[in-house]
Amino acid sequence: MPLFDLFWSMLWFFLLIAWISLLIQVYADVFRSADLSGPAKAAWALFVLVLPYLGVFVYLIARGGSMQERSADRAARAQHATDQYIRSIAAAPSSADELIKLTQLRDQGSLTPQEFEAQKAKLLV
Repeated sequence: MPLFDLFWSMLWFFLLIAWISLLIQVYADVFRSADLSGPAKAAWALFVLVLPYLGVFVYLIARGGSMQERSADRAARAQHATDQYIRSIAAAPSSADELIKLTQLRDQGSLTPQEFEAQKAKLLV
């Protein structure tokens, strides 16, 4: 019988963790949802707080389908912002590239040695 008790306890522990995770996801969706007004957010939060099981299940029935859409939109926006940041960093010329260009301009005679040194000092600072 003790082995059965262990499995039973593990099952209840797993269900508790799953319930807490679901509760956190519902609260996060309520407060992140742009299509809900302030009073509606407060009403949902209070409903889930006062009657947690009923509140979560009603929320999942009423707004559960759009939870995934909002989550996917947030993930897409975050990915887009990350991609833009990476492109902006990758597109920026490095100091070494700028020094090579300055050296070429000096060798062509477009820059005087004093101008070259001034520009090089700016780059290296």
